[in-house]
Amino acid sequence: LGLLLLLVGTLATGCGGGSEQPKELKLANIGWDENVALAYLTKVLLEEELGNESVDVQQMELDTAYQAVASGDLDAFQDVWLPNQRALLEGVAEDVKLLDPWFLDTTAQGMAVPSYMDVTSIDQLYETDADLILSIEPSSVMTQVVADEVIPQYGLKQKLVEAPTEGMLAEVDIRYNNKEEFAFMAWSPHWMNQRYDFRYLEDPKDAMGPANDSAECWTFVNEDLREKDPVAFAFMEALKLTEEQINDLESVINQEGDPLEGSRIWARANRDVAQPWIDAASNAQGS
Repeated sequence: LGLLLLLVGTLATGCGGGSEQPKELKLANIGWDENVALAYLTKVLLEEELGNESVDVQQMELDTAYQAVASGDLDAFQDVWLPNQRALLEGVAEDVKLLDPWFLDTTAQGMAVPSYMDVTSIDQLYETDADLILSIEPSSVMTQVVADEVIPQYGLKQKLVEAPTEGMLAEVDIRYNNKEEFAFMAWSPHWMNQRYDFRYLEDPKDAMGPANDSAECWTFVNEDLREKDPVAFAFMEALKLTEEQINDLESVINQEGDPLEGSRIWARANRDVAQPWIDAASNAQGS
């Protein structure tokens, strides 16, 4: 009898008698501030508002993120800049689904200098005491274009210094506060546009090519995610932010020094912004 009861109990648990295991969503994080902010905001809201989700944020290089989502090792990457990353996207297009842009405003990107420098164009860097161009990861399209096109076409004497985004921004902060002359790679949306007074440099030779144009910020997901996890799919499909909102989210994260807690605080203070995303995911949950 005891063995029979044990068997019945085991079968009941296996047939739904126990609690359902949470689904696990795996997100790529390449360390760019807007990517960190979106990934952790997604984690907070899916885990704490929608219950049956466990979100794992994994840090990696940009090209690895594309391959990981395409192969199914990860489920989504939320910082696709187009047209910048078009070549990477074309390489995985058959295995991913591109969602609508999540960024509702216009991006900006390019080489920049602090406003205390009397420079408006890349070719005028000759006339400055700047000896460095600070840039982000070598995998970044902007970094590659500066190395392969901008420096050769303009014959710049400045040394290109590549570093993780956090490292570049720390160096910008030090040199900016010391009123040193330097150039760096800048973009918007990003909190740097609120913290520092700087200008994007004109590119009369159009050496940066398509990178001079405004981009759109998108999310792509593994092609099987809609079927595998309709709740997470619906949430990321609904998520939309303005420049003011994403910059504010990044600022709160910086103030807290913790992307998880910063995202949690921002979400509580901006419930009206997040509610439509939650509702979309809830509807998918109930369907």
